[in-house]
Amino acid sequence: MVYFQYRGLSSHCGNYFNALLFFFVQAKGSANTQHRLTTIQFTPENENIRLDRYLSSELQDFSRTHIQKLIKMGFVLVNGTIRKPGFRLFGGENIKVELPDENPAPETLKPESIPLKILFEDDVILVLDKPAGLVVHPGAGIKDGTLVNGLVYYFKSLSNISGSIRPGIVHRLDKDTSGLILVAKTNSAHIHLANQFETRSVVKKYMGITWGEWKPISGKIEEPISRKRSDPTSFTVSTSGRLACTDYEVVETMRYLSLVRFFPRTGRTHQIRVHSAFHGNPIFSDEKYNGGLNRIKGFLPEISKKLKTMLNSIGRQALHAHELSIIHPTTEKQLQFEAPLPEEFTNLIKEMKELNV
Repeated sequence: MVYFQYRGLSSHCGNYFNALLFFFVQAKGSANTQHRLTTIQFTPENENIRLDRYLSSELQDFSRTHIQKLIKMGFVLVNGTIRKPGFRLFGGENIKVELPDENPAPETLKPESIPLKILFEDDVILVLDKPAGLVVHPGAGIKDGTLVNGLVYYFKSLSNISGSIRPGIVHRLDKDTSGLILVAKTNSAHIHLANQFETRSVVKKYMGITWGEWKPISGKIEEPISRKRSDPTSFTVSTSGRLACTDYEVVETMRYLSLVRFFPRTGRTHQIRVHSAFHGNPIFSDEKYNGGLNRIKGFLPEISKKLKTMLNSIGRQALHAHELSIIHPTTEKQLQFEAPLPEEFTNLIKEMKELNV
């Protein structure tokens, strides 16, 4: 029996799972017949999600149809019991998946010449400035045109801890959020960085434009976040959710909008967007969380027209991962990176002032 242990974070719709993955390679029968057993332990962060859907997000080398077949054939045990593909998980369960060698070959990534803005590079890590509109890695219905497709085009060596379709990815940003993202070239660097995220020692600073005036002008939003049952792609504040904490400070307040600096202390999916909306100040142009066109209803026609023009001009949620501070995986030195505000963001700030909004 060969035993490997990895400790790190995996993402589901941008959400970090604290997980311990144990890989066993065990001979069964003849020397040519081997099975791989994967045991996944996860926390109540994953409440009310189907078994097959969860495994599809974790074992992305395999299709959901193939995973459903494995479940039906008894290759998947939940707390030692065979369950159906639609069985609901509520967190804390112990899932064992037996993957025979005859599984289909993992999906391969298509290398693509996608422009990448590299802010820092050495032998073990990359720091990139991701533009808005670029998906980080392949997922549901998306197989190419992602940041990862660009990474495998330019770099031969990337960590593989996050799976074959997420090489190098330690954390992620939403598609329409711009800014800093870390990439690991080696598995040891990946583990080191993932541990920093897990222990919350990574310092993150975001800049955002929100609706309305913040009161008080600085503070902490500490509200648990969970996935919405009615829409699995959205999240909401819920007493049954995972602890989430966001500090904020207002940089500038104008008539209807504010420029705000955010310091997320935890890394929940859509955390800043959900917390801002909960506070009554959704991110400007964030359609999913009530910060889009429906927000201009009720204003005087002249003001509504100006705000609509501004919404159309930015074309994405006004949120940018501005600064990031980490400990380098090999030198152990503190490193701080900054991604300048993109042009559409600075133009919006200028429009806010010119229109006296």
